[in-house]
Amino acid sequence: SSSSSSSSSSPPSGMRTLKLSLEDLKTKFPKHTVTTTLQCAGNRRSELNALGEKTQGLCWTTGAVSTAQWAGAKLRDVLKEAGIDPEKPGCKHVWFMGLDPPYDASIPVKKALDLYGDCLLAYEMNGDTLPRDHGYPIRAIVPGHVAARNVKWVNRVVASNQESHSGWQRGVQYKGFSSNIKSFKGVDPSKVASVQELPVQSAICEPLPNSTISEDEESVNVRGWAWSGGGRGIVRVDVSNDQGKTWHTAELKKLNQKEGQEWAWTLWEADIPIPHGGGGGGSNGDSFQICARAIDTSYNSQPGDVGPLWNLRGILNNSWHRINVKVDRDNSRTS
Repeated sequence: SSSSSSSSSSPPSGMRTLKLSLEDLKTKFPKHTVTTTLQCAGNRRSELNALGEKTQGLCWTTGAVSTAQWAGAKLRDVLKEAGIDPEKPGCKHVWFMGLDPPYDASIPVKKALDLYGDCLLAYEMNGDTLPRDHGYPIRAIVPGHVAARNVKWVNRVVASNQESHSGWQRGVQYKGFSSNIKSFKGVDPSKVASVQELPVQSAICEPLPNSTISEDEESVNVRGWAWSGGGRGIVRVDVSNDQGKTWHTAELKKLNQKEGQEWAWTLWEADIPIPHGGGGGGSNGDSFQICARAIDTSYNSQPGDVGPLWNLRGILNNSWHRINVKVDRDNSRTS
């Protein structure tokens, strides 16, 4: 079952405790479908570790992200049924409590009630019943926000004036700290904002890092994805073969999404000339570097330098994505 209530013993005026079965969610509320990308805040953490100081968390490369189509009841509709007025909600946060305590998370009520925010209590994924590994029977879907807020196995929804109490919400796990913080001893995480929307991001998927391409191809086809939080779409992806001295504009393969509700990633590709000879721009006789940067609809652009983004938790690395590729000067085929 899923319920919606105040965190206090008696709900604020107008609110009521609401108990719903899975069947209730399916039959009492219109089904809404949304395609959205979910990305861990720790995606690309390995590049921060490569700077020499280890961070805390799994050593993700670029794979802590994916995209799916979700369907379920709009969170807004369920909260309204529980007596929450979108104009005067009487609370500040909405918690998602799961069947795997102690994990829980919360989002601002403004997002939960946003008519265009597309938050769901989802029971379907890619047109089928939600798989157990992805949160069956109910999963919170919070498009444009860090994946940690998209809680699986939800059995309780709480309206509150405070954030949820778990360490993943109030602790240091999903909060952005300066690179000068080398230990969390004595750090008060309550003074640091919780990560919600994520910054603009992109990654190169092909060619693979350290793969070999043949010089006689003259160019290499570079493909990847780009995404930004908050429903901001991607307006451009630039790709360089000389560490950003010159750029090539990629072709975008955009999904049909509404302005301000561009929750899913944009795929892109570009044909990039293979540098000839050695020296300069990150190239030598046998290898060169490809880098990519994305720009979103607010014209936020990925920063070039990964160094200043280092933080102890290893989150929020959205620097230019860079890969090195080898060049076979003996005209062998791509391997």
